[in-house]
Amino acid sequence: MLMRTDPFRELDRLTQQVFGPARPAAMQMDAYRAGDDLIVHFDLPGIDPETIDLDVERNVLNVRAERRSPAPEGADVIAAERLTGTFSRQLFLGDTLDTERIDASYDAGVLTLRIPVAEQAKPRRIQITGGGDRKQLRT
Repeated sequence: MLMRTDPFRELDRLTQQVFGPARPAAMQMDAYRAGDDLIVHFDLPGIDPETIDLDVERNVLNVRAERRSPAPEGADVIAAERLTGTFSRQLFLGDTLDTERIDASYDAGVLTLRIPVAEQAKPRRIQITGGGDRKQLRT
């Protein structure tokens, strides 16, 4: 059973209401390159996928999500320690990424983005041609 009154917890709760949360409400993230894709994972536990909003403008990716309180209106809340509200994060994407082909999926509280590397940014082999047995390079 949960203890209903804890004077120190009540003081913490009052402090959070007045000054905001003690720690920033940021989305935790991992990012890595796998082959020709940049993969980004955001931790969004308890988020309804319908509240997640993604947009890209001028190589800036904006991620917004909302976690609502599960308690119905008028409920007698005994403990409310999980952060609720709107969370957001911005990623500045390089010109080497293809922002037109971003793929997003949400599973088990993790939002995963797959951002392909742009074709013009991929390394390519340049063939050298020349007359006869000699190869000439022109710059």
